[in-house]
Amino acid sequence: MNQHDAIVIDQVTKQFGQHVAVEDLSLRVPRGTLYGFIGPNGSGKTTTLRMIMHILLPDAGRIAVLGQEDTRAAQDRVGYLPEERGLYKKMTVRRLLRYYGQLKGATPADLARRIPDWLERMGLADWADKKIETLSKGMAQKVQFMGAVVAEPELLILDEPFSGLDPVNAEVLKDAILDLRRKGTTIVFSTHDMGVAERLCDRIFMIYRGRKVLDGTLAEIQSRYGGDTLRIRTADGAAALDGLPGVVEVRDDGNRQEVRFRGDPQAILHALVERTRVEHFEVTHPSLHDIFVRIAAPEREVSIHALA
Repeated sequence: MNQHDAIVIDQVTKQFGQHVAVEDLSLRVPRGTLYGFIGPNGSGKTTTLRMIMHILLPDAGRIAVLGQEDTRAAQDRVGYLPEERGLYKKMTVRRLLRYYGQLKGATPADLARRIPDWLERMGLADWADKKIETLSKGMAQKVQFMGAVVAEPELLILDEPFSGLDPVNAEVLKDAILDLRRKGTTIVFSTHDMGVAERLCDRIFMIYRGRKVLDGTLAEIQSRYGGDTLRIRTADGAAALDGLPGVVEVRDDGNRQEVRFRGDPQAILHALVERTRVEHFEVTHPSLHDIFVRIAAPEREVSIHALA
């Protein structure tokens, strides 16, 4: 086993009745990386995270966490923010964080120092002695995040950490995650936001219908799809692209269009200039959003084995 890997998943399968949630999955998460898990709802992301946490056990295959396969051995070294949020509503914020920290083996002296620091960082210092039930949803979500990190775990697993947060609180959480990564914490998080995955992650893993279809850096993933994408902004928007030779598909983002094309991009540009004023024309790799949609759009039949 490579000691440089925080997580090793080897040919893992998990079924619920007749439904195969995860099928023959192998994955390695290097220590110290920020690893993004993406995939449509029901694709197997949360099941995979729960198996890493030993909340669920695989039907076949093996999972090692921080070098250990025992279901309890690494628990105190792993922090977890589940998709289903839940806190003890009658506890105060400070008492809850102390409780969560002690569950993971942090000493009272360590927690006496860390808890005020985290409360200040998350903008909740004035709420330290308030009961959880008095907090807004966004505040409670930040408290649950603090509960996952206050014991300073080696591995942090976050299931949709930005879900439901406003932009200001999402930025606070993002900065905290990046700071933990800089300090050496291995972080795995799932997200539906492809922009977040592009900006934050060292590596990205996509699961679709229970099988791995993407795994690598953003550059590696994009290079597999070639330079078949144009980003275009014109005076007439998407209407200027109707029937344009060489255009295979258009995704209209309002002020900008992302276009899949075949042939010579210069010929497309020439034809476009004859139709309208071109404000931006860029040949590029497809965005992660576009790749995600190509694989996961429900109307498409995609060969998993061709992509894996």
